[in-house]
Amino acid sequence: MTGMAAHVLSLLVRRGATAAVAESLTGGLIGAAMTEPMGASAAFRGGVVAYATDLKASILGVPPGLLQREGAVHPDVAAAMATGVRKLTDSDYGLAVTGVAGPEPQDGRPVGTVHIALAGPGERLWHRDLLLTGTRDEIRKATLREALDLLEGVLQANSGEHLG
Repeated sequence: MTGMAAHVLSLLVRRGATAAVAESLTGGLIGAAMTEPMGASAAFRGGVVAYATDLKASILGVPPGLLQREGAVHPDVAAAMATGVRKLTDSDYGLAVTGVAGPEPQDGRPVGTVHIALAGPGERLWHRDLLLTGTRDEIRKATLREALDLLEGVLQANSGEHLG
């Protein structure tokens, strides 16, 4: 994961941009990956691990009504988390993940349900909704890869750089 995170960080640095993360099911894996490469502080602002549902509202600004209506595992919750962490950290990009790693379903959502959102400049939002398989650990690691891939793809598209 270090190589992918290092590439994402280099894309951010080249753009003069910053990013922050809001994590639920990954419990800090994304933040850890983003801070592993040397020089990460040039582009990574920080993160919030909001594992408990009430923290998603109180720290990240997810509307309580949305959480009551849909539960914590919903694409709109991921979007609100991404927007909230972007604002909280004064970052150019806010990346958020919420989902069910298992072993049991949550909020009526099956194990492997994952929602990833990225909030960016101009109030832009990108998202990825997944149904992953595997163990709890495999789902959490796949979510890390998918989240970094989403951020990488947006940064590459916005800079005209593409993988070949």
